[in-house]
Amino acid sequence: MKTRVAVIYGGRSGEHEISLRSAKSIIEAMDPERYHVLHYVISKEGRWSPKPIQPEPGANSHIDVVFPVLHGTFGEDGTMQGLLELADLPYVGPGVFASAAAMDKDAMKRLCVERGLPVVECVTLTGADVDAALITSLYGFPVFVKPANLGSSVGISKARNAAELEAAVKLAAQFDRKIIVERAIIGRELECAVLGNDEPQASLPCEILPSKEFYDYEDKYLLDKAKCVVPAELPPVITAELRAIAVEAYKAVQCEGMSRVDFLLEAATNKLYINEINTIPGFTSISMFPKMWEHSGLPMAGLVDRLLELAIERHKARKALRYSI
Repeated sequence: MKTRVAVIYGGRSGEHEISLRSAKSIIEAMDPERYHVLHYVISKEGRWSPKPIQPEPGANSHIDVVFPVLHGTFGEDGTMQGLLELADLPYVGPGVFASAAAMDKDAMKRLCVERGLPVVECVTLTGADVDAALITSLYGFPVFVKPANLGSSVGISKARNAAELEAAVKLAAQFDRKIIVERAIIGRELECAVLGNDEPQASLPCEILPSKEFYDYEDKYLLDKAKCVVPAELPPVITAELRAIAVEAYKAVQCEGMSRVDFLLEAATNKLYINEINTIPGFTSISMFPKMWEHSGLPMAGLVDRLLELAIERHKARKALRYSI
């Protein structure tokens, strides 16, 4: 009997189109002899087609497991995961807490710092007011300004002076009420894919070579000029350190199933910094998460199989828990 997989894609975030492309790649990788795919498409306005998943145990008996392929807000931030928990359905990727914590760059950094892991120094702002003198005294320029809760580099700017800082904060404030101002790390951009529940494993890392000053949304998805090196050309000791930190960051945020941990390697110090954690990484034809696993010996079809296995495995473990006396 085929496993009935509900693939949820689209969504209300600015990454709607990326979600459609990721879902297409995932569905194409599923063996039609093993899986029956159920399509759940969410419009940019939040409307479900053909119908929404019901938030009641047993109300979705036609579904065996869910693969949410929703990047960014209203999909990767714990909201969709909460719906699937209420529905008592197995689903791919981290749970409610990890999804919310990883999406919030401020919360993610705090959890990693508590574990002694290296993160880029930052100031967290609420609202569009910024103390340029304070930022200058702490980090100088340039700095990076980011919405705390968003993905695919949407709303991110590099500020080289007080005027650019003010403009960057106003831009970020359009996307989130909480804003991160980070010290700029000059160096290399690296990524590492992590897979697993209780015993996560890290892939070989890759390096992103942006065509612009930094790897922004345009460079990621529109220009088709950024280059990626898989595996990254690093000394073995740095590769080993990066993979170890990726697993520890994954554990610190309590991720399960999958995540992609992004790093910066500072040129001046040769020190690794965790940049962010993506709990539903891209699966498009140019996405690094599947490419890293392919170079680590797990091709796309096997990766999808493993993710669905991990989802069902976690759900069985959760079913054994008691929720009342």
